[in-house]
Amino acid sequence: MSLLEIRNLRVEFDTAKGPFRALDGVDYLVDAGEVLAIVGESGSGKSVAMLATMGLLPDTATITADKMDFEGLDLRSLSAKERRKVIGKDVSMIFQEPIASLNPCFTVGFQLGETLKAHTDLKGKQVKDRVIELMTSVGIPDPGGRVNAFPHQMSGGQCQRVMIAMAIACAPKLLIADEPTTALDVTIQKQILDLLVKLQQDSGMGLIMITHDMGVVAETADRVIVQYKGRKMEEADVLSLFENPKNPYTKALLSALPENATGDRLPTVSDFAEAGGF
Repeated sequence: MSLLEIRNLRVEFDTAKGPFRALDGVDYLVDAGEVLAIVGESGSGKSVAMLATMGLLPDTATITADKMDFEGLDLRSLSAKERRKVIGKDVSMIFQEPIASLNPCFTVGFQLGETLKAHTDLKGKQVKDRVIELMTSVGIPDPGGRVNAFPHQMSGGQCQRVMIAMAIACAPKLLIADEPTTALDVTIQKQILDLLVKLQQDSGMGLIMITHDMGVVAETADRVIVQYKGRKMEEADVLSLFENPKNPYTKALLSALPENATGDRLPTVSDFAEAGGF
């Protein structure tokens, strides 16, 4: 049995111009210990799919699926109370913007502690000790001092590490990382990716990496799903995808990589679309 199995997922939003379909019949399958990359340009529905899985989309969204199971548990049938027992504990998510995801009015230690209080039996000093342990595990310097820092007193990379610590606090079986290196400089990006892969390998959890960066895909993924305009274009293991892409859109993405430049100008995805490639 797969860790996460989603079949025929559709998401529509009510807008002033009428219904907008953000996802159109997409399937996702993730096994324990596997790294699945979901790749595609902005607007392809990558984040929407995972937010739908987490139950975090607004009421304006209509979500349907033939199947949406986590370890055999039907996520579609859970009440809000039942969902809270799973989301944040067994399934966690790292969001794109760490500064926007952390509450500026509370210390990072307090916010980490709230996660532990919600999903574990730890109390008092046990919570603080575990918070410092988590901050240490994700490489935050001087965790004993930083535990009392507010988000604005920390760098973007440190805030992202806090978000990772929060996501792994309860040893999730599935971790979703939504563009985890957005807005970070190249050196910090590498550190964050290495950290995520190490945590995944050490714990054996499933990891879904949402990205538009094919370099991240090549470095971290076992299997890849390529999306475009809310649909799955291609799914393959990472080696097959790079060596022998089948779908024209996948070929367009790979052709737009700087290392694949053959002329004065890199081709764009629009070039392929205008030529009738997909």
